[in-house]
Amino acid sequence: MLDSVCHLTSVHIPDDVRIYQKEARSLAKAGYEVTLVAPALKEAALEGVRWHRLPRPHSRLDRFWRIVAAAYRAALASGAKVVHIHDPELLFVGLALKLQGRKVVWDAHEDLPRQVMSKYWLPRPLRRPVAWVAGVFVRAITRTFDAIVAATPAIAKSFPPHKTVVVQNYPLLSEFSSLERIPYGERPNRVVYVGGITAIRGAMEMVRAMEYLPQDLKARFVLAGSFSPPELEQAVRSLKGWRHVDFLGWRDRKSVSAILASSRVGVVVFYPEPNHMEAQPNKLFEYMAAGIPVVASNFPRWREIIEGAGCGLMVDPLDPRAIADAIQWLLVHPKEAEEMGKRGREAVLEKYNWDKEAEKLLNMYRRLS
Repeated sequence: MLDSVCHLTSVHIPDDVRIYQKEARSLAKAGYEVTLVAPALKEAALEGVRWHRLPRPHSRLDRFWRIVAAAYRAALASGAKVVHIHDPELLFVGLALKLQGRKVVWDAHEDLPRQVMSKYWLPRPLRRPVAWVAGVFVRAITRTFDAIVAATPAIAKSFPPHKTVVVQNYPLLSEFSSLERIPYGERPNRVVYVGGITAIRGAMEMVRAMEYLPQDLKARFVLAGSFSPPELEQAVRSLKGWRHVDFLGWRDRKSVSAILASSRVGVVVFYPEPNHMEAQPNKLFEYMAAGIPVVASNFPRWREIIEGAGCGLMVDPLDPRAIADAIQWLLVHPKEAEEMGKRGREAVLEKYNWDKEAEKLLNMYRRLS
């Protein structure tokens, strides 16, 4: 008899790519009884996953107290034998559930100490000591858990190897296999960014780069996602390059795939922050899966992926003119750009895809059972 599983998040959106689209659905497909507890969900059962709604938090403090308590109650009420938690504020919940006899899995999406170093709301002098405390806290509590799932090999280094499995955020091939793609040579000069829009993910630099592109290219920058913090949107809109932007706001997975299938270039120019240097952002591999060349930050790990596949150009993410030069080269060399896109897609089909990662997750659950 396969175990029942409860995926627990107090932060992520209902159809989060990693939590719902990949992990929860893969477990349900394999025959596990799966419950997903998350904010703003509608009570429903979808694709074998039973959804349970948490209340929306009113503030960060509210999220840390009332929502965490509600998450604990929901996990208990689910009756799940295994609870798979996704947010740092739920670590104490995991510990309490462990004491209740549940098996507990910690899903490390990010390197928490490195992530703390980039928190804009935390005073800079406090970041290093808080990051150190966060690291000690996470390692101490997760030692009591039954398994750790790490999103990257770099994150996995912080945890005991005997209970840690690396399950990377590679694309779902099904999202990109049935697309009706516009032939690359017939697409307009459309450059795209999809995902969370923040300062340290290059929001200002990407829009500024559009100022430097020749007007005769008639390039448009498609920006799909949500601004964080919300006031950043006004700052970005005030830039001259905004007149070349088509801002779409948040889009569902089907829409994102369609946007990529009609674009020429994907951009991912994160700042060289501690948490970014070894990161492997979804959007990078989604651009590759969609068959479009990428313009990306010149981090060693990203260079290994992109130059290894021959699927894009590397730039200084803090230099809007360098970003513009790379975009321009790809737009005025469509044959070379198309070949880059094809090579990126081949790399995803052969190596960087969720099918291979899902099997690692399922093997870990079989060991727990």
